[in-house]
Amino acid sequence: MSGETFVVRDRVRWSEIDGAEIIYFGAYVRFIELAETELLREAGLPYSELFDRFNVWLPRVHLEFDFYAPAHLDEMLEVRTTIERIGRSSITLRMEIWSAERARQCALATMVVACVSRGTMDSQPLPEAIVTALEPYRVTAGSSRIDP
Repeated sequence: MSGETFVVRDRVRWSEIDGAEIIYFGAYVRFIELAETELLREAGLPYSELFDRFNVWLPRVHLEFDFYAPAHLDEMLEVRTTIERIGRSSITLRMEIWSAERARQCALATMVVACVSRGTMDSQPLPEAIVTALEPYRVTAGSSRIDP
């Protein structure tokens, strides 16, 4: 399998820990949002331009997590993002969240974003420029450029 891994790092904040003094599970959403936003920016598709340029929205339609180890206050987390699938009108991102300090995986998230028209919210094909910009991050195993 190939595909460039995009990595972003940030620390666990005071507001993200719970009574057990570990990261609250919902706080991981901030980390995956950071990874998604910065991946798109790195690919030349910053959100500040993306929606107007292509007249689309990219709402999240699926999000799942697996949790493996707790993270602690001030711990540096590393989100390693690849694209598992580029479909006709959706993108599936895989985000591994690791403790940079303990070299241990804390969580795994899979998120699907859909491409919809800004005017109608109806599904529409991903613009070719988005597909092309994200292609370097897509994990491939001898499959075609765009999965069916």
